[in-house]
Amino acid sequence: MRVFIMGGTGFIGAAILCELIGRGHEVLALVRSDRSAAAARRFGASVLHGDIRSPGAWVPGMPPTDAVMHAACDFDDAMAETDRLLLDSLLPHLSSQPNKPRFLYTGGNWLFGATGGTVATEETNFAPLPAFAWMVQHSQRVLECDAVEGIVVHPAMVYADADGVFRRLAREAVERAAIRVVGGESVRWPLVHRDDLAELYALALKQAPAGSSYIGAAIEGLPVGRIARAFARRFRTKNAEPEIISNDVIAEELGEWARGYAMDQRMSGAKAQRELGWRPKHTDPEDEIARLAPIAPAS
Repeated sequence: MRVFIMGGTGFIGAAILCELIGRGHEVLALVRSDRSAAAARRFGASVLHGDIRSPGAWVPGMPPTDAVMHAACDFDDAMAETDRLLLDSLLPHLSSQPNKPRFLYTGGNWLFGATGGTVATEETNFAPLPAFAWMVQHSQRVLECDAVEGIVVHPAMVYADADGVFRRLAREAVERAAIRVVGGESVRWPLVHRDDLAELYALALKQAPAGSSYIGAAIEGLPVGRIARAFARRFRTKNAEPEIISNDVIAEELGEWARGYAMDQRMSGAKAQRELGWRPKHTDPEDEIARLAPIAPAS
């Protein structure tokens, strides 16, 4: 298939891009810098220069495609408006194609709110973190659009080695006296390794029915205190006991979206496993953390 991907050189998107190419798909990546273009070409993709913040400059020249994957987000105050303008340009353009493309849209676990003792599934009602409330409407817009075969993937919190959602914890393990945990040690994070998530996108591309959605959670919910302590053990952080901070503190530092770090969640990826044959390989993050290579403190 010919697949157009937005965000294809980002943390999640690069893994998806490589997975698609490894499965024999022809991939066209949207890039906004020469550096990103070089990275996409190294992975084996061709490139289209453009910025999701200015879709009118590149959407009209976008070639016909069999599928679109949207894995781009800037995590800034304008992200809702950026995404709305993107869909306003992209969906009408896709409707003019001779074939109806598949459109895989990326949602997220923070759209489901704090689940506590309940395990969220695709049938769970949304209760989004306010910073991402717009994403509920946008994902529904894609699912209901007649111009595309819409599919939504809701990734859990994505990690790989000491990167992704683990990046801050890893840096603090080597640079601070204690690792900061938002909200408390018992806050549970549903998790997925980015390589497992990339496989889910590839499976959904080929097999998911139009109008369907899937939660990409390989680990139902792991207490963040256990994750922080695993990093403290691996990098011999001075204080193994985490430092508890409020979501107000992390929001002031990173933005309102970061309040999600204090959201206690459990999520199930059973539907993807049952319907798509998804089989996550990374199911023991603590063991992976224990085997990480050394990390040098920032200079």
